[in-house]
Order: sequence, then C-alpha cells, then structure tokens
Amino acid sequence: MTLDRSAGLVETARALAAGEVTARALVERSLARIEATQGSLNAFRIVRAEAALAEADAADRALAEGARGPLLGVPVAVKDDMDVAGEPTAFGCPGEFPAAAEDGEAVRRLRAAGAVVVGKTNTCELGQWPFTEGPAFGATRNPWNHGHTPGGSSGGSAAAVAAGLVPAALGSDGAGSVRIPASWTNLVGIKPQRGRISTWPRGESFQGITVNGPLARTVADAALLLDAASGNHALDPHRPAPLDISAAAGRDPGRLRVALALKPPFTALPTRLHPEIRARTVELAEKLAALGHHVEEADPPYGQIGLTFVPRATAGLAEWAGDVPSPALLDPRTREAARLGRLLSGAPLRAARRAEATLHRRLGGFLTSYDVILAPTTAAPPPLIGALASLGGFATDRAMIAACPYAWPWNVLGWPGVNVPAGFTGAGLPVGAQLLGPAASEPLLVSLAAQLEAELRWHERWPPRELSADSPAA
Repeated sequence: MTLDRSAGLVETARALAAGEVTARALVERSLARIEATQGSLNAFRIVRAEAALAEADAADRALAEGARGPLLGVPVAVKDDMDVAGEPTAFGCPGEFPAAAEDGEAVRRLRAAGAVVVGKTNTCELGQWPFTEGPAFGATRNPWNHGHTPGGSSGGSAAAVAAGLVPAALGSDGAGSVRIPASWTNLVGIKPQRGRISTWPRGESFQGITVNGPLARTVADAALLLDAASGNHALDPHRPAPLDISAAAGRDPGRLRVALALKPPFTALPTRLHPEIRARTVELAEKLAALGHHVEEADPPYGQIGLTFVPRATAGLAEWAGDVPSPALLDPRTREAARLGRLLSGAPLRAARRAEATLHRRLGGFLTSYDVILAPTTAAPPPLIGALASLGGFATDRAMIAACPYAWPWNVLGWPGVNVPAGFTGAGLPVGAQLLGPAASEPLLVSLAAQLEAELRWHERWPPRELSADSPAA
C-alpha cells in the first residue's frame, strides 16, 4: 500500500502501525517532495536527509519488533527557532550558528513519540513579521499562489504542510505566527495555552508571549501533534495541567454561546477589515448558528492592550538578538527593535507583565457571557512577496498592523486560539478565522473546530499540483 499526499498525520501513523507502509518509504517520499519544491516554495532552511533516513530505519526496526508510539516513523518538520541536536538554530538570521548540543523539549517529546524530524522550516528574522523572507534564505512562497507569502513567522512550516511535503509541522506563535500562516494556506493552526508545549531551553520565549503550536490540514492531525509535543521541562515556569486534546476532536462541543468579534483591538494605527474576509467570517458565524450555537456580535473589552504587548515583544526580541553570533548582519529593523526592547526592559516591561492579571479579569469577565469568540485571523489576504520585506521599520510596523491586528491579544493573555480555514477570496487566496477561548479551553475549541470541519471539508481542497509539488513523486 502507498499513501498519497492527502494522508494526514492520523492516517499515516495508523498505516505505519498496521504495517501497510514503512517509515523509510514515507521519509524518502517526503525528502523527494522537499527537494522537488525547494527551488519554488523554499519551505526549509535545513533538510536532515541522511539523519532522517537513519531514524526512519530505526523506526522500522522498532515497528517490526512490536513497538508502538503515537508518531512512530511519521515524518514531521519543525520551525527553525527550535533546537534539534546537531543542527544550528538560526531563527531566520544570517551568519554562522553553532550546532545545538541537544534537542529542545518540544523536539525531544516529538522524538519520544517516534516522529522523524525531516528538517527545519524557514522563518523570518527572529519571527517578527507576518511574511517569511530574508537575506539569509530568500523568500518562502505560498503553495496556493507563488506570488504571495504564506505568512509568518511560521511560513515555512505552513508551506510545507499545505504543499503536502509533510503531514504536519510545529511552528511558534508570538503574535499570530501559527494562526496567520495557517489562515493564508488553508490549514488548521493551534496556538495552545502558554506552557502547554515547552519552549525550553527558554523557559519563556519573548517574555511569555510566544508558544509553540501545530499546523496541519485537519483538526485531528493538529490535535495529535499537539498531544505528542505537549509537556514540560522540569524548569519550565508555566506548567498547565495535562489535557487529552485528540479525544476532544471526536466530541460534540454542545450548544455554545459564540461572540462574533469583527472590530480590531486597539492598535494606535488605522486598520480596515477586508470585505471578503469579513464575508467569510460572517459565513462561518452563520454556519455555527445553523449548527445550533447561539451567535451574536460582541467585541471583547480589549482596552489599550497593545501598550502591554510592545514591551514584552521588543524586550524578548532583544534577548534573542543578544544571542546572535553576528549582530551586524541583522536587518536594520531588527537592530532598531532590539534597541527599543533594551530601553523598555526595565519598568515598562514590569508594568506590562503586571497588567496581564487585570486583562485576565477583564477578558475573563467577558467570557462568562460567551464560551467562544469567533474573529478574523487577519484583516487582509496574504500580501505579495516583497511587499513588506523592503520597507523601513515604521512602514513595516504600519503594514503589519494593518494586515494582522487580530491575533496578538491572545498572546498577551496566554490563552488558546485555533485558526480554521474560512474559505477563499475571489482571487483564490485562502483566508481564515480564529476561535478563541479562556485558559485551558483547547478541548472546547478543538471540538468546535472539528464540528466545522465535518461540515466544510476544507481539508479536501488542495493547492494546484503544479504549484505545490514539482515532480511525479508528489
């Protein structure tokens, strides 16, 4: 038996356990697809061909001996801000980086579940922007239209999954960096509760606003990867109680109270919701109502939440930039943001961290009236390649805020959110909407997302084959 590119994580793991396919065959096919598309999509910074094949052979031996694991022998990818032993972690930056001595905790847990990490995916410089381009690796392109970005900063992971190079991948989300590229490539992307998936060797990444999360074609696949990667290092400061997310993908969510939130949070700069994204989000709301949920328009009381985001984001950037071997090679916008972060890392940062408790109470109060918030994931469809990459610092910030004003508040709160595909623009570009909930609400969000998926069947629609894969091996 062979599996085609439509086989997701759940189906691939099942076929391996049943002996219907070998890990080596799957990894060879994944590597062939990566090689065939690297010149066009450019999804990967590092491809671990020799190591991945050796790990696949070891998985096949273990399977033959009766061993089983949630992902034993399954090829996956991880974003290049995560340590993989023996590989550099450049996080989108130019320069020579040393090889990591050991796996980061999330990667360690994926390997413990049996996954074969075929490579590390491209990301913009230190994950700052909603596009995946840079002088260190070029531009990563959207499988649905090569003229457009897949988003960022987990754009390489999104492109790899959307094109069928791997069945699922890990990304990270500090201001929507999983949800934004998921929305622009027709994927499910989960931003979990802070601490659900460890960011170790950093106990907190970007002062706690960044978390690791999965991208996949289906809710069940994303939930399986989330479960496999979940857990904590002994020194992690955030250790939420374990949850079985995969089980929730098969449960009825019940009748829920849904707030349709179309107004962007406070940004200090003008933003406008693209009419086609508004229409697709409203259509999702209507679908939820048809499924029996109570839906009404209501905007969360965000207040001036942006004032608490900037010190944490820039101080966190300054921390990462301080570890770069060649700071002079960094983008001038990165150096400028790092300087601001150093200025804000004292009293402003402490005030921003203290404000989180107040925000929890305010938004938590809103969520006593609603179970889930439905909001656009972005305000605009995916931009053209190069549209933001050559701008100055303020112009980049302005364009970024205009395109992506909806995702980042949930990073400040540390609560879960799930991007679900919402359809396409008239030009054929994917857009998404996000389901947002309070602390530890991943099971509820996943069960609701799975209910939508059963109705909308978004995973059955693929990018044009000539764009997503360049050889018959695909």
